[in-house]
Amino acid sequence: MGRILAVDYGRKRCGIAVTDPLQMIATPLATVETSRLWDFLKEYIGKEEVECLVVGEPRQMDYTPSESERYIQPFLGRFRKAYPGIRLDREDERFTSKMALQAMIEGGLKKKQRQDKALVDSTSATLILQSYMERRNVRT
Repeated sequence: MGRILAVDYGRKRCGIAVTDPLQMIATPLATVETSRLWDFLKEYIGKEEVECLVVGEPRQMDYTPSESERYIQPFLGRFRKAYPGIRLDREDERFTSKMALQAMIEGGLKKKQRQDKALVDSTSATLILQSYMERRNVRT
């Protein structure tokens, strides 16, 4: 069984989270500049078995795609071509940034630490991955 990677795709940075090999626990992995995302994925997939990539799906409150979806679609197409053997799924990412900040507050992080956008992005990716895993487990 391979790991599941999750990406909170942003125009500047991407938060990345990963499961353990048994796909039981989601943990933050990294935050990378979007311009370096391909290098990161190529290196990571080269050393670890990845079964699935979950990419956050930004939506409006009425479930229509968010404006940022137009930046994500080219990435998705490129990923499908580069890694046809890895399943690609989407997960609703509404409220993940707010939930990440709330989790950081509840975890006792100081205001200065909560302003670290990289930490917010990787935490958001972890929330996307946890949501995906919970939804998947409900279906099985």
